[in-house]
Amino acid sequence: MVKSKKEDLNQFLIPRLNTIYDTLQLFDQTASPTVEKVNWNDVLQMSDHLSKQATIVGMLWTGESPKAESIKETMESYFNALQGFLLCCHGSTVAAGSTLSSIIHVSVKQIVDSSFRLLQGSVSLYEGSYEKDKKPSIPQLSGVVWEACSSFKKVPATNIIAIGRAITQVAVSMKDVLREMKEVKPACTSSECEASGDNMSGDDDDDDDDIGGDLSPEEMEVATMVAEIVSETIMLIKELIRVITGMIKMENPKDNSGFVESLEKLLKLCQGTGVQIDELGACVYPPQEMNKMKQTVKIIQGNLDEFETEVERLKSSSDGFSGACRKLRNSLKHMENELDKRCEAELVVEMQNVTLGN
Repeated sequence: MVKSKKEDLNQFLIPRLNTIYDTLQLFDQTASPTVEKVNWNDVLQMSDHLSKQATIVGMLWTGESPKAESIKETMESYFNALQGFLLCCHGSTVAAGSTLSSIIHVSVKQIVDSSFRLLQGSVSLYEGSYEKDKKPSIPQLSGVVWEACSSFKKVPATNIIAIGRAITQVAVSMKDVLREMKEVKPACTSSECEASGDNMSGDDDDDDDDIGGDLSPEEMEVATMVAEIVSETIMLIKELIRVITGMIKMENPKDNSGFVESLEKLLKLCQGTGVQIDELGACVYPPQEMNKMKQTVKIIQGNLDEFETEVERLKSSSDGFSGACRKLRNSLKHMENELDKRCEAELVVEMQNVTLGN
């Protein structure tokens, strides 16, 4: 009899899990613009309701083992709440850009995954299916769902907020690179090291300070140029955020698909530039690869051209943004010229060595 009840619970559970999984596939597609957009506050209310349902599932196991019918009734209510949440959530993605849609999808997937673990754990635990010392904590699994629903409330409500956060995160990563560039130090001569006592104390506290501390004067010049470029790129992104903020204050672009597309493009340019800044920072450490740095500078220059073109297309450029572009362009050109000179000098030395060798 116990076995048949357990099989009955499994047969009840599996098709409903499949239904939820099929519904989740909706998020792989763009919501139709002809569908009425669901208000985000309604979605949040549904997530609160789902969180309460998870609590109810957990409470079933606070006393004696619940009856199969009680588990089934509770799961039915939970599935209805989860299905309703998914449909409302997908309805809220009407006119959502790729960034916002991706954030929502990831957060929803966490709720679904934790829900599956909760419900599968409830069925598996029924009538001692697990060994006593290996029983899953259903209230704990319920708490994981609650946490996922709580985290869902932090999902940005609009495209602008989602993209703004993503752009800001790029700037934060660049600040880490800038900090590293400011921490590099030139290698000291033997006499200087002896006079100052550097690297002779053996203190562990100084180990971190020695990282990147073996740059020659020429390499330090490159590090200084890179730090300047990173700093001015951060300033460019700050000015870009000001431009976007200014546009929001002047008009209501929430339903302007062209505006969202431009923001998405600017975000990709920021992220792509962030990758190149990471690359440039890594090239500072010996052995410095001049050709690789030249390629990286070229890519950043190309991105800068696109930044200006896109902002001009939006007719929202500002003196601050234009000034930041100009300063960065000058620094990039200066570094490009310096790298060219060094590459030429290296080539001359190589040619002389070949001549002398012959």
